[in-house]
Amino acid sequence: MNSTLIPPWLCVPFAGLLLCVAVLPLVHEKWWETHRIPVVIFWILAFVLPYAALYGAGEAAGIVLESILNDYLSFIIMLLGLFCVAGNITFREDLAGSPRVNLLFIAVGTLLSSIIGTTGSSMLMVRPLIKMNSWRRRKKHIMIFFIFLVSNMGGCLTPLGDPPLLMGFMRGVPFLWSLHLFPILAFNMVLMLTLFWLIDNHQYKKDMAEGLRPKITRLWTELELEGAHNLLFLLVIIAAVVLSGTLPALDAFRNPDGTAKGIRFLGEVTLAWPTVIEIVMILAAAFLSFRTTPERIRRTNHFTWGPILEVAELFIGIFITMQPALMLLKELGPKLGLSKPWEMFWVTGMLSSVLDNTPTYLVFLTTAGTLGLTGGILTSVGDIPVQLLEAISCGAVFMGAITYIGNAPNFMVKSISDENGIRMPSFFGYILWSLACLVPVFLADTLVFFL
Repeated sequence: MNSTLIPPWLCVPFAGLLLCVAVLPLVHEKWWETHRIPVVIFWILAFVLPYAALYGAGEAAGIVLESILNDYLSFIIMLLGLFCVAGNITFREDLAGSPRVNLLFIAVGTLLSSIIGTTGSSMLMVRPLIKMNSWRRRKKHIMIFFIFLVSNMGGCLTPLGDPPLLMGFMRGVPFLWSLHLFPILAFNMVLMLTLFWLIDNHQYKKDMAEGLRPKITRLWTELELEGAHNLLFLLVIIAAVVLSGTLPALDAFRNPDGTAKGIRFLGEVTLAWPTVIEIVMILAAAFLSFRTTPERIRRTNHFTWGPILEVAELFIGIFITMQPALMLLKELGPKLGLSKPWEMFWVTGMLSSVLDNTPTYLVFLTTAGTLGLTGGILTSVGDIPVQLLEAISCGAVFMGAITYIGNAPNFMVKSISDENGIRMPSFFGYILWSLACLVPVFLADTLVFFL
């Protein structure tokens, strides 16, 4: 399919679905909860039927199947595996959610994200953070900053942290190159954690003034991890994700023409063997995690299937309806005339906040490789100057925090928080927080690092 033939109006269903996600919970929350699936199906059909009329039913079926098998399936299986395994780990701690403890907890989670991924760190840390702040009335800001830092920015230091960087590694970016981004991450952590402490301290004093008190008075005593054996299953999931990104480069997993070996479904749509291996490993880890962990740990964590079901229902529609936007991006990206680091930072970032950040990263990585510049990082797509690569990487990883759909764990953290009684901002309400807290930091990044 030639993406130059894609009319922009085919992006309307994607925009319509995002608008429904943003507005309908505000207009009638209970109606949205019970009619979410029909709304998603409506917007999928609003894309598929016109596309089929323009290009044929076979082409439309291929686009839908491709997005489900090679994008959505691995995405939701990874989330499911991490959700299950993290739900079988609990902290027995004597911690009260004070500004100092919350700041330290979020800082540790941010650095952990580059080791076990933003999704892994988010799922592991979110429930303990909620539990130790359960006594507080004003706490949604805690979860918002958790999304900003743990679910997004913290994943920038290694290819394990966020999928775009893994794709860069597959295309020749050295594994440890991302450590170049540490000064930028450290700069952002100082700014964001200072802002967080000021807000949290203010809200903490309000809670205390109203007579709210934690059941414990000590800052820190013992920290006990129950279900610790599940950390092994967490490592299995991380290994599965890494393998899915590295195995396709091996000759054993490629046909002589360079295409992926796998299970052929329709036309050229193939579920590649590395993806099959990833799915099997993750599902096995999740199954064994449940079989080997006492149910009381899940009860302690208030574990339910609601959050993962909500994400699964919404994101299958998002992954399918975003296809025209991705096609247009692949066609127009190299023609935008972008060559400066600050341009790459903002364009990559803003598109990553509403589209899948992995293909967005790859589009602009390829664009940077075609500029004919020298003296940078030699990749399979060309020689890319260090500052340009830093800008693309930071844009893709950092700005996924701008919206709930910008990165996989964002919506999960929101859903788990809502389920535990924390009234999170609406879709647009969260964007207002992003504009107030994140955009000034990104402007500072631009002035300090990318001009």
